[in-house]
Amino acid sequence: MQAWRVHRNGEPSEVMRLEETDRPAPGPGQLLLRVRAANVNFPDALLCRGHYQVRPPLPFTPGVEVCADTEDGRRVIATAALPHGGLAEYALADEADVLPAPGTLDDAEAAALHIGYQTGWFGLHRRAALRAGETLLVHAAAGGVGSAAVQLGKAAGARVIGVVGGPGKAATARALGCDTVVDRHTDDIVTAVKDATGGRGADVVYDPVGGPAYAASAKCVAFEGRIVVVGFAAGDVPAPALNHALVKNYAILGLHWGLYRQKDPAAVRRCHDILTEYAAKGLIKPLVSERVALADAASAVQRVADGTTTGRLAVLPTGSGTPTGARTTGADADAGAAAAGAAGTGGATGEGAAR
Repeated sequence: MQAWRVHRNGEPSEVMRLEETDRPAPGPGQLLLRVRAANVNFPDALLCRGHYQVRPPLPFTPGVEVCADTEDGRRVIATAALPHGGLAEYALADEADVLPAPGTLDDAEAAALHIGYQTGWFGLHRRAALRAGETLLVHAAAGGVGSAAVQLGKAAGARVIGVVGGPGKAATARALGCDTVVDRHTDDIVTAVKDATGGRGADVVYDPVGGPAYAASAKCVAFEGRIVVVGFAAGDVPAPALNHALVKNYAILGLHWGLYRQKDPAAVRRCHDILTEYAAKGLIKPLVSERVALADAASAVQRVADGTTTGRLAVLPTGSGTPTGARTTGADADAGAAAAGAAGTGGATGEGAAR
């Protein structure tokens, strides 16, 4: 089979090599998966660089989430079991991490429904207890993680402010359903959030960026607001001033979704049921901006690492998963996202309603 492999750490475009190799052999409790689509995530770039919290042995195949077929013919989504990731024709997954793929989504969309949307749902509902009518501030709102949080926030009945970088991403954020869009290149985030909320600030902040984004969040979070720390795409891990959190009376909440897989796997499956229902109702639809062939996977990972993409990039090892009329360009993705964002405004209003 063909698989992208990393033999040394570095930039994805420099260290990823497409090779012919044997199909991986499943270990105890594992399944062999024929990959239909692999979603490209920022952690794939961090894995290549050797900067991720999980460091698989070299050589390894990146690709942490997939839509795939099991050997008994089931169409599933899964977190790939490294070192045998999804940027290949075949991958491995622990059987406990395999979930049924939603029938209303194509392969690329189904692959993108998993980690980003699970992270968003747990962050907004389990950690921040987002309520209908509250204001949600989402950093990197046009990205893969941020776009999921925007859609989930709208489905929960929140007013959503999206922070993006550049006019193209601003257009994407509006199409997703953001009520207010802030371009960090031209706007002052703190002033814009205060203006949009009548001086109150954001009740919940969803931050996958860190660095300057976190600093701005602390200045515009509302009384009894909650800042959900999801990641540090900016590369800078902030050191919060805890006296500031005390004086302003807000909470700083960490969210590591992988821990739920270890400590409460039943909650992960319940969340998947909720997300599947949301997708069936049109409340959410993963923003897949581009679908590429397996040969172009290294370039796709590098572009995600460089922060030049919107939504998700999907790699299709077998050319499957793109039905007639499926979105293949950024413009098409924006149009589809607009429909999903509009649908989200009238949907379920939180965790209880979703259940």
